[in-house]
Amino acid sequence: MSADEIADAYAEVADGLARWQWLDRLVAGRYRRRQFSSAEGRVLDVACGTGQNFRSLQDTSEVVGIDVSEAMLTHAREELARRPVSGTVRQMDAQRLAFEDDRFDTVVSSFSTCTFPDPAAALREMERVCRPDGQILLLEHSRSDVAPLAWLQDRRADSHYEKAGCRLDHEPLTTVREAGLVVENVRRWFFGLVTAIDVVPGPSGTAEVTDA
Repeated sequence: MSADEIADAYAEVADGLARWQWLDRLVAGRYRRRQFSSAEGRVLDVACGTGQNFRSLQDTSEVVGIDVSEAMLTHAREELARRPVSGTVRQMDAQRLAFEDDRFDTVVSSFSTCTFPDPAAALREMERVCRPDGQILLLEHSRSDVAPLAWLQDRRADSHYEKAGCRLDHEPLTTVREAGLVVENVRRWFFGLVTAIDVVPGPSGTAEVTDA
């Protein structure tokens, strides 16, 4: 899917996703808090969707949320207005961020690299706009390390991508490394279906994968 096609797809489901935010908080909220509670300074939330990450940002001076879907951003604005942090949201393609280099102290993104038409390009953009001494915090769904679940993901991968533009059999760690980013820390949760990746700007690196 192209960025425009993804925006159209999410325009159709934005209201429904907003109505089910309570379920997202119940299922994914703990993982968002674990991964994003260390975000600090000026924070960029890439592909912020309906703004579910905003409540996990504790020590930020400002948050900027961007998403390709204006329909999703309508709900993100409402969510941001309920949070005790200043910020704004803007419609933008993650693969071509309209920010100068080294603009943010922390870049966060959740369940997003599986949808980008060119995920490596989006990841390199995240690195470009992050300060050299900053941090990039990713939370992604991933192909399970439990064989029956992985089999089901593989079987549904093509049809799910055609419908929702999301790659069920995504391997985010592989994508991050192929983009040339430094992987500092990796944790996998919930039968390997959720992967948290800490990235630091700089030359290529490696990290141990921890099941937490």
